[in-house]
Amino acid sequence: MATILVTGGTGTLGRPLIDRLLDAGHDVRSLSRRPHTGTERPRLRVYAVDLRDGTGLDAAVAGVDAIVHCATTPTGGDTDAAGRLIAAAKAAHVPHLVYISIVGVDRIPLRYYRAKLAVEGAIEESGLGWTVLRTTQFHDLVLRVIKAGARSPVLPVLPGVRAQPVDVREVADRLAELAVGEPAGRVPDMGGPEVLDFGDLARATLKAGGRRRLLLPLWLPGPSFAAFRRGENLTPEHADGTRTYAEFLAERIPGEARG
Repeated sequence: MATILVTGGTGTLGRPLIDRLLDAGHDVRSLSRRPHTGTERPRLRVYAVDLRDGTGLDAAVAGVDAIVHCATTPTGGDTDAAGRLIAAAKAAHVPHLVYISIVGVDRIPLRYYRAKLAVEGAIEESGLGWTVLRTTQFHDLVLRVIKAGARSPVLPVLPGVRAQPVDVREVADRLAELAVGEPAGRVPDMGGPEVLDFGDLARATLKAGGRRRLLLPLWLPGPSFAAFRRGENLTPEHADGTRTYAEFLAERIPGEARG
């Protein structure tokens, strides 16, 4: 069995990933910015480490067989945080660093995507053994975006924009498999089972939550949204996920979908 460090261990992806690794009998270290519970679980140790300054990071990485880097923030700082993690991993001679990225980071010029792409490059050039998996958006993100828009009586939707949402637990399964394997470089992308129009996703979410909203088409200018309209965020040739967005919504009712 291996010892694996998961950054972002309390996040949407980190939690199910840690569960998968523990269920498989591995020793797991969960790293998050704030102190968190979980020390009572066998084979799990938790570390409160903020990658923005790296205090305590050396102890967290010492002796691990692999790191799965899930920690991220759309508000900025991912490249600096990854630099600290890479430096600590090299100093500790960690043999394998696994990174979760996003389909389209090399084709959609959003600031957040550019940062993710820069992190990919830093990992590839680090001299560490590495694996990078790009996935499409999680079901949870689609739900959060639509819920946020539904706070208003009018819900903006982006005409021509499609999504291929994937279940975070299936992504966790894939990452757990990669973490205990040999470094594989850039592995095939992973997407959900369906490519769906964003308007249809909004209607399904509203229906599941028992809400009514006026959908307002909103055309946004610029190269990023043009790339989304071209489908640069999709990977239909890698529709590896099996759980649909409708199945996800059915499970979340009456919780998140009605929240």
